Amino acid sequence: MKLPEEFCRIMSSYLGTEYEEFQASYQLPRHYGLRINTLKISVSDFLKISPFDLQSVPWTGSGFYLKEEDKPAKHPYYHAGLYYIQEPSAMVPAEILGIEPGDRVLDLCAAPGGKSTHAAAFLKGEGVLVSNDISADRTKSLVRNLELFGVKNSVITNETPERLVRNFSRYFDKIIIDAPCSGEGMFRKDPDLVRQWGIYSSKKCNVLQRDILFYAAQMLRRGGRMVYSTCTFSPQENEEIINEFLKKNSDFFLVDIPKEHGFAAGRPEWGQNEPELSKTVRLWPHRVKGEGHFVAVLQKTGEEDIKVEEDVNTREASEIELEDFRLFVDENLNRRLKGQYILFGEYLYLRPSGIPNLNGIKLIRPGWYLGMLKKNRFVPSHSMALALKKEAFKKVLDFPSTSKDLSGYLKGETLFLDQDKGWTIVCVDGFPVGWGKQVGSILKNHYPKGWRLIK
Repeated sequence: MKLPEEFCRIMSSYLGTEYEEFQASYQLPRHYGLRINTLKISVSDFLKISPFDLQSVPWTGSGFYLKEEDKPAKHPYYHAGLYYIQEPSAMVPAEILGIEPGDRVLDLCAAPGGKSTHAAAFLKGEGVLVSNDISADRTKSLVRNLELFGVKNSVITNETPERLVRNFSRYFDKIIIDAPCSGEGMFRKDPDLVRQWGIYSSKKCNVLQRDILFYAAQMLRRGGRMVYSTCTFSPQENEEIINEFLKKNSDFFLVDIPKEHGFAAGRPEWGQNEPELSKTVRLWPHRVKGEGHFVAVLQKTGEEDIKVEEDVNTREASEIELEDFRLFVDENLNRRLKGQYILFGEYLYLRPSGIPNLNGIKLIRPGWYLGMLKKNRFVPSHSMALALKKEAFKKVLDFPSTSKDLSGYLKGETLFLDQDKGWTIVCVDGFPVGWGKQVGSILKNHYPKGWRLIK
């Protein structure tokens, strides 16, 4: 790979004797990874059924290297949400933040959803995950990945950090900031970034990064933590930004990130010789099996704030409105779904508890999307199918991963089967992948059109 000459000159001045090894890493193949979805399956159980030759990523217990030729997005287990395909270095930020079940977590720049799904795995269905992205178009991939992962306790928003502060002041226990950056660390993963280098300059990114940190700090409770990460090498977007933030915010301090697995300390000399910056880490592509990253963990001083009262103004769906949904549940599920049901038009959601008033916020998903209340009937959502286990459904069609019928279903084909009429959950090796509806001798396919395998 040919790197921009000016980039090489700059990196040579930064790295000195390490530069040749750094440059040589760009002639090596990139690393591919996946992270097992522990909301659905344990790591040990997945390894028993894994169709891939996996090697452990040392900085996360659920992350593994795999080979490019494995094509994990083509396997039925991907459609069941058993793993998330993720570049190995990108698994670090959520891993080291210390997210615990019951936390209130914000992923501020969340699309396409890698760090949100990682946070959701740590939450284990408890607490609240707010996944936000400023780009309405990018939230489409965010919605899809959270649905695939089977996340039930999330709210997806499409807002600026400034507007989020109005509703979430000092609300969150943990915040993830995967900041927009010049992307130098991803050259090996995405060659287009090499050609675009210089367009997304550090100067332009600095403005966004300062604003994001400023507003994120206002949404973090006292005693809470936030992780700031970039996939660039530029000190202006890393050490300098963090040093500037700490100078302006005396109620924050850096948490020391262990220097293990090949992680290198941040460079104080790149941030006005502030020694605290050595508590941050840099992931260099010649030192780790992954792409380039910078990561810092910031903690807010003081005792935990009093928890914000949840929104009591949102109108719950009435029992009359829920009548068709209740009938669907009785006919098709083995369990009741507990929580606050809210209606947006004909769309029914189950809202996470502890959410404040969301008036004025652009909502993409105000909770777990269950389906649509049509006239005299309820149509279940794909997200309902993927968030429940096989045992929750009354009518189940379970295929092995090698089944031709399963392959046909994932391509959107109608299946010809004789079984009881009505809604049926289609599974692969015991894990739901979507809905079908038996009518006569055919199973009508309800797998989402945009998700289907190419024939």
